[in-house]
Amino acid sequence: MSESILEQTSDLTVEPERLFWYAVYVKSRHEFRVQEYLSYSHIETFLPTVVRVSRWKDRKKLVTFPLFPGYLFVHICPGKDALLSVLKTQGVVKFLSNRPGHPDPVPDEQITSLKNLVALGKDIEPYPYLKEGRRVRIKWGPLAGIEGILTEKRGQHMLVLSIDILQQGASVRIDAADVEPV
Repeated sequence: MSESILEQTSDLTVEPERLFWYAVYVKSRHEFRVQEYLSYSHIETFLPTVVRVSRWKDRKKLVTFPLFPGYLFVHICPGKDALLSVLKTQGVVKFLSNRPGHPDPVPDEQITSLKNLVALGKDIEPYPYLKEGRRVRIKWGPLAGIEGILTEKRGQHMLVLSIDILQQGASVRIDAADVEPV
């Protein structure tokens, strides 16, 4: 009887625990330090960066900045031990999640696309995450401070201002980089 149990267990293949990417919020200006600490702990990280020219009175210098200030990504299994080891890292504030205590994984495709974009080394700029129908405010220019609803018409972003009492609206073409969510 013991032989049949051994035969049955040898047929079972143990699947290694799957790793997921998670977004981690870190203390201000601690992205590189946290990445270093996590690397010492043998945790795979991804910190998308961009190189920009910084100007001082007496010189210019190329400086590497995080593409998303305050955030980096970790590639870990979803178990409590792995999550806790990241949370205990100096400089880590929290995992991003929709439900407290349950970090939401970032789809592998999004990380792969972001890695490919960063690897190209082109001029990458942060872009506000805007959804059509979302309420936004213009950040600068002659229309600064105006709030409305973001829409898209024929490939152009439009800011729609609604006058509720008239049940009418007006729209103006804008650059989505000039607005911020309200």
